[in-house]
Amino acid sequence: MPDVSPLQEDMARRIADSFAKQAFMTTLGARLLHVGPGEIEIDLPVSTHLTQQHGFDHAGAVASIADSAAGYAALTTMPAGVGVLTAEFKINLLAPAAGERLLAKGKVIKAGRTLTLAMAEVFAISGGTPKLCAMLTATCMTIAGREGVSD
Repeated sequence: MPDVSPLQEDMARRIADSFAKQAFMTTLGARLLHVGPGEIEIDLPVSTHLTQQHGFDHAGAVASIADSAAGYAALTTMPAGVGVLTAEFKINLLAPAAGERLLAKGKVIKAGRTLTLAMAEVFAISGGTPKLCAMLTATCMTIAGREGVSD
């Protein structure tokens, strides 16, 4: 296992604690898999209650884990005690989200003091093989000094 600095451990703990507060991620069944500087991975096991009329995972579930992956990737670059909110996102649905699970990989493109550009790729995993099914870009805002909004 690689050495992890105390700052990285603190950041990973902050992200995990914040993710655990997201009732919607719990409702979906999403789990935080990986936290690193500027990167996040979220796993979502496929379930029939998340499908649309053709049996594919609903775009709302895909967009939700992609948004959280991008937002939490952005939060890893922000100072402790601030919050992150998505100001806007665009998602491209590239293929039907079909498989046993979905994996959203969030990554920071450019971090700033107030605005951070992040992206997420969502893969549908079927038989152990990942297939890119969605790509999201997001502008995330650092929120400081606002009651109730912090990591």
